[in-house]
Amino acid sequence: MRRARVLIFWLGVWLAMGVGARAQVRPYIGFVYPAGGQQGATFQIRLGGQGLDGVHGALVTGAGVTAQVAEYRRRLNNQELQLLNEQLRELRRETRSAATNESALAASNTEAARQLMEKIEDRTFEFVPTPASAALASVVIVEVAIAADAPPGEREIRLVTLRGVSNPLKFHIGQLPERSRKPMLSASLQVLGKEAQALRKRLPGEVEERITLPCTVNGQIASGEVNRYRFQARQGQRLVITTQGRELVPFIADAVPGWFQPVLALYDADGKEVAYDDDYRFNPDPTIFYEAPKDGEYVFEIHDSLYRGREDFVYRIMAGELPFLTSLFPLGGPAGVPAAPRMEGWNLQDAALTPLAAEAGPGVQWLAATSKGLVSNRLPFALDCLPETLEQEPNDTPASAQNVTLPIIINGRIDRPGDWDVFRFLGWSNDTLVAEVRARRLESPLDSVIKLTDEAGRLLAFNDDCEDLGAGINTHQADSYFMVKLPADGAYFVSLGDTAQQGGPEYGYRLRLSAPQPDFELRAVPSSLALRSKSAAALTIYAMRKDGFDGPIKLGLKDPPPGFSAAPVTLSGTQTVARLALKTSLAATEEPVTLSVFGAARIEGREIVRQAVPAEDRMQAFLWRQLVPAQDLKVLVFDPAYQPPPKHPVPLRPPQLAATNAPLSTNVLAGTNSLAGTNRPAGTNALAGTNSVAGTNAAAAAKPKFTKQQVAGRLRELKLLYEEGLLTDEFYNDKVAECEAAQ
Repeated sequence: MRRARVLIFWLGVWLAMGVGARAQVRPYIGFVYPAGGQQGATFQIRLGGQGLDGVHGALVTGAGVTAQVAEYRRRLNNQELQLLNEQLRELRRETRSAATNESALAASNTEAARQLMEKIEDRTFEFVPTPASAALASVVIVEVAIAADAPPGEREIRLVTLRGVSNPLKFHIGQLPERSRKPMLSASLQVLGKEAQALRKRLPGEVEERITLPCTVNGQIASGEVNRYRFQARQGQRLVITTQGRELVPFIADAVPGWFQPVLALYDADGKEVAYDDDYRFNPDPTIFYEAPKDGEYVFEIHDSLYRGREDFVYRIMAGELPFLTSLFPLGGPAGVPAAPRMEGWNLQDAALTPLAAEAGPGVQWLAATSKGLVSNRLPFALDCLPETLEQEPNDTPASAQNVTLPIIINGRIDRPGDWDVFRFLGWSNDTLVAEVRARRLESPLDSVIKLTDEAGRLLAFNDDCEDLGAGINTHQADSYFMVKLPADGAYFVSLGDTAQQGGPEYGYRLRLSAPQPDFELRAVPSSLALRSKSAAALTIYAMRKDGFDGPIKLGLKDPPPGFSAAPVTLSGTQTVARLALKTSLAATEEPVTLSVFGAARIEGREIVRQAVPAEDRMQAFLWRQLVPAQDLKVLVFDPAYQPPPKHPVPLRPPQLAATNAPLSTNVLAGTNSLAGTNRPAGTNALAGTNSVAGTNAAAAAKPKFTKQQVAGRLRELKLLYEEGLLTDEFYNDKVAECEAAQ
């Protein structure tokens, strides 16, 4: 019995926590379209999501970009749609009646009515009763202005509501002219056997568009849809057609395989396929490289590999004679004195790499090439503090192994299919050796495998893949790692190859052979947090311990702004996850603030401080759970009692209407064909949609009964529609009167 009571108690606690969690929905955005724009441009974008009521701001990281919310289109319900259709019919009648009146007032009223009709028609046109994803059905339209000198590259965009900050999504600043297809409406839920009804109905002229290279094209793929682009090319042009798809929206939670898988194909003027790509190496986003053999027209097309689609299947395609890096070598260098790597790729004549800062510390830098004023894609370049050397061929077998002295980082390549690189070193009994490959995490296609053998050829350690929680959205943890204690003094051999026996100039790697270097990294989840006035909320902190580090880590806030604090939390040596409670003494913040979480630990007599990288805990394809890094940790404090003044306050009720107590046999809650704004007498069965005669005893006796909750719901719908500027004063007052009479 006691155990049962304990279980019931904890069940109650869990339910209470669940109710509290549901009461405050975190703003969520599932797509941005278009997901970028050209320097110097001003344009509108659409962001789809949920929990966006009260949205009033948009944040874009980096300099040179401003964003303002222009309109919020929340998801309507069926009853609201019926109200809008009634209002539309009333406006059409009034417009027809006013057409016979030649007064200036009548003309002004007619123009206002037409503008409202256009607004309602636009809103009802987008209505989808059963969207494919309810999590995308609310849309925010944002006005974006990009400065002409805004640095090109990747940014992050978020939305700010009265009660929180959304997750971030990627937003790109480009240099090429941009072309965007018409925004897609909410996709309809597919019904088994009726899938064709959910396909996008494109006009034939919109399937293929004519473009001029170089340019960037933006689109959204619907179920079963193929987008085509026709362009002119010259003989000898080295064309690069590269896609951003999964990169823009990495997670599609309720779709299989869990992300948009774009497919690119290129055709010549005769319709012959001359190039095809469904991914670029291990990246699901495809890239085509093609040298035009002759002048003429070419067409490239994009679709999903499984012909799925909906509004969050967003893509950007850059096409033209663009600089594109395919590899760097070496993949890194010593911190403080790095040498520029050699670059390989397309259209890199007279190109220059991003200069490395001499003061750059250990970590990953991102390098791009600039050619003829255009900036290429970026590739990572690792900086470390250990001695470094280059691999030297031939070193394919233990007999020809390259001698190295530990500790060392070896920069090498698996030059050809079937190649192995073997390194020999001297070790001592009970010494601990760490062998770590960094290749896939540095954009190399190498799928490494490493093994340790002694002089007799006995296998002492082996590893293919090792999971790294800091690897972002990479679903294939292809880098290798092991830590092993050496059994005796003597010579040892570390052999490195590719699991699939592939190889080539781009199959670079960095192999670390050293004693353990204990360290740690931190991730703070989620990347945005909302706190009620003078309250607290918790972040989840993940510690990624390296090379066997098992010391305590003290967590806290770094230089928090006034009004914010966090009680220090210490992770013991066996812990990898902790909750850090953030507290605020503020009633509210006007804008989100940026906080920084740090962790401190004592390692080998030195205090090491690491900043926690903000991240989102996401799952894709129902399988891979990953901590996806974000650029900022945003926190908003809000007053739950605060209600902003409406942009369109509801009108005062006319005295004669407010004083009317006559019964109405109205089915206002059924939302049927009542006629708004007319001077019909009390008792009209407008809401029931019948033609009963006003004021009869039969109608009064048949008066339906509605609960307070039903009436309150209809009044709330009317208020929201009116405040959005979708109802006239007369229509609103008439409907409110019907609701009051129906109680």
